[in-house]
Amino acid sequence: MLKRDEIDQKYKWNLTDYYENWEAWDRELSEVKELMKKVPEYKGKIRYSCEKFIELIKLEEELNRRAEKLYVYPYMLKDLNSKDEVASIKMQEIQALFTQYSVTVAWMTPEILEIPKETMEKWIEKNEELRDQKFNIMEIYRLQGHVLDAEKEKLLSYYGQYMGSPDDIYGELSISDMKWNEVELSDGYKGPVTNGIYSKVLSTNRNQEDRKKAFEALYSSFDGNKNTYAAIYRSLLQRDAASAQARNYNSTLEKALEPKNVPVEVFETLLKSAIDNNAPLQRYVKLRQKALGLKDYHYYDNSINIVEYNKEFEYDKAKEMVLASVAPLGEEYTKKMATALSDGWIDVFETENKRSGAYSLGIYDVHPYVLLNYQGTMDDVFTVAHEMGHAMHSTLSSETQPYATHDYTIFVAEVASTFNERLMLDYMIKNSDDSNEKIALIEQALGNIVGTFYIQTLFANYEYQAHKLVEEGKAITPDVLSGIMDNLFKQYFGDTLAMDELQKVIWARIPHFFNSPYYVYQYATSFASSANLYDRITNEKYSQEEREKATKDYLTLLQSGGNDHPMSQLKKAGVDLEKEESFHAVAKEFDRLLDLLEVELKKINK
Repeated sequence: MLKRDEIDQKYKWNLTDYYENWEAWDRELSEVKELMKKVPEYKGKIRYSCEKFIELIKLEEELNRRAEKLYVYPYMLKDLNSKDEVASIKMQEIQALFTQYSVTVAWMTPEILEIPKETMEKWIEKNEELRDQKFNIMEIYRLQGHVLDAEKEKLLSYYGQYMGSPDDIYGELSISDMKWNEVELSDGYKGPVTNGIYSKVLSTNRNQEDRKKAFEALYSSFDGNKNTYAAIYRSLLQRDAASAQARNYNSTLEKALEPKNVPVEVFETLLKSAIDNNAPLQRYVKLRQKALGLKDYHYYDNSINIVEYNKEFEYDKAKEMVLASVAPLGEEYTKKMATALSDGWIDVFETENKRSGAYSLGIYDVHPYVLLNYQGTMDDVFTVAHEMGHAMHSTLSSETQPYATHDYTIFVAEVASTFNERLMLDYMIKNSDDSNEKIALIEQALGNIVGTFYIQTLFANYEYQAHKLVEEGKAITPDVLSGIMDNLFKQYFGDTLAMDELQKVIWARIPHFFNSPYYVYQYATSFASSANLYDRITNEKYSQEEREKATKDYLTLLQSGGNDHPMSQLKKAGVDLEKEESFHAVAKEFDRLLDLLEVELKKINK
């Protein structure tokens, strides 16, 4: 693991685009606090005056834009070093401010709803300054059944900072205070098994016993604290259930879906479709077990290539490949991607106390930043493509939309990322003359389907069942949570997978469960959406004119930000997720790729 001072600055974030230093941050914090004091001046006045309402909307937008920057700066610094004491202090300060702000504006939505909808529509029609706000304002009326009166909203707002505590505690336990177990592997490696090291061992080490050691080392780190993790998760589930009840929702699932106007039936259809179409998944495991010559197939065998393929990709080379792969989306898109790949926008390598995984984070008044933990594997190359898809989505949205509608929903967030992975796959296959590499690439595509569609749907099912337990007043213990996982893995994989006892505690090491409940199902819906879009753009069964229109529709989707409900945005781009066949198409693609893999394996085994 590298130390930050050993890494060239071009591979690290340049956060001066936010603030030059903490002094500048402190100045803006003071200014925002003063600006907040103006909000109560409008209480009781916006019902009777369109001018006052416009003034308040402008003030709220300015506060939100500046507060986002104030929050993201310490958030990102803490992700680079979870033990950064100054960043921790500043995070608590801005979280306290957010809670205070929630209290300050608690009266606003109830008072807006006192303005007749017809009156509001006339105000919007007559005042250009409100037109950018139309969608968001009309959403307030659509969801008014979940808005409480001003005093109740104020009471709930006092709990704002506390509501984020489960995520904060999880982060400290799984990053700052995590004790990584050490192993000695047959290839000579001796040291700790971090999340990054674990991923690399599983994807490159061909010795199953070594993979087992790495698995046991990593999962034991979580298993040792499983009672604490279960207590954290229980508090999160209780929080979500209480919040749903307080807001007059029938369930936590409904509360997660209705703000996006996503029918509960779409979620239920997704879960059912994944289990109904588990035959290709089980075929995949059996094929891999036979090709790898394994007596038993474990979950930790899922990442190793069938053929020996340990090629490492220098990060700068990976950047070139990602840039070249997006050429089908046009010259303008490619130029913007080159800018997004610039020095200072991406923090590349794993360092001590750095947050695990990868993400892209976009702020309207700055530019997207991408966090990686790059190890040089093929999977890491695809991670770069994935996160740059997010970065481009944020870039196009911020350039095209006003602030009010720039922020796209999570429901469509994974479309651009998974679309770019498909572009990456096509590019690498086209530019490879190595049979083993082609097999590895087909496996990469298969692995994407397993990881992005099947496993994320399995995880979504777990969240759904866990939340229902609390809603029904049932107990939450580590064994209960592990039992849900055990049953789901059996439903998906049948008897093709040898289920390790430690594997059942996987719920403790998935950050999304703790920081973004009901997020992961959207990987699967987005994956299905991007599959449909990609087919329309690249499949030569369509005319050139049809493919060009599909490309334009796709780029329009990325530019549309949050100016409509996500299901409507996807329909405009040509994808209808209310139709079950949209999900069945993923399983069909899976079977097609498995057929290709079998053909390629026969070639090299002749």
